[in-house]
Amino acid sequence: MPRTIRITRSHKLAAAVLVAAGSVTAITATGGQSEAQPTAATSSATAEKAATGASTAKESAAKKAAAENAAKKAAADAAAAKKVAADRKAEAKKAAAKERSEKQAANRSTERKAVAAPKKAAPKAAPKKYANNLDGWIRESLDIMKKKKNIPGSYEGLHRNIMRESSGNPNAVNDWDINARNGIPSKGLLQVIQPTFDAYHVKGTPKKLTDPVANITAAANYAADRYGSIDNVDSAY
Repeated sequence: MPRTIRITRSHKLAAAVLVAAGSVTAITATGGQSEAQPTAATSSATAEKAATGASTAKESAAKKAAAENAAKKAAADAAAAKKVAADRKAEAKKAAAKERSEKQAANRSTERKAVAAPKKAAPKAAPKKYANNLDGWIRESLDIMKKKKNIPGSYEGLHRNIMRESSGNPNAVNDWDINARNGIPSKGLLQVIQPTFDAYHVKGTPKKLTDPVANITAAANYAADRYGSIDNVDSAY
């Protein structure tokens, strides 16, 4: 059996001192040993401390939860903003594709119309006009000589031979030489006989021996064939 220790006045005084000093233990004696037991003040302080800790933990949990909610909201807002940007980009891309398609369709339509539309013929140049005199006849003959058969000859060569042969008279007729005696007199500005005119007539000029332009052009064609150019003729040819 445990031995009981009697509490003396000294024990009581010591306990009182401890309580006055804020001690939170009381002395009990059992089994020959003394044990410290919590007092009411100690329990109150402990409870208060525990309550304070619980409150702090609760506040910490609340702050953590608030931070987590804020993070979730920020993430949701970012995702929503990203989706809006993606939707706008998709709409812009779709609009650009539609615009390209419309432009291509318009271009194809324009091309089809251009192909279908009859081409307008280029306006013909107004025919060149020549004076109805010796100067105009020579110039017209030179143009025909160049365009039709590239027949050589110059203004000077033609004019010189015309003045010698007919003095510029398109209706001049030689009725005294051998050709006249043979029934084929020389006629016109360059005194050409009918067989020579027929052989060297240039297409595009009148088929009339005494026509000024036809006579000059045929004579220049004959002279080019026989002498190389009318410019090389200085006498009867």
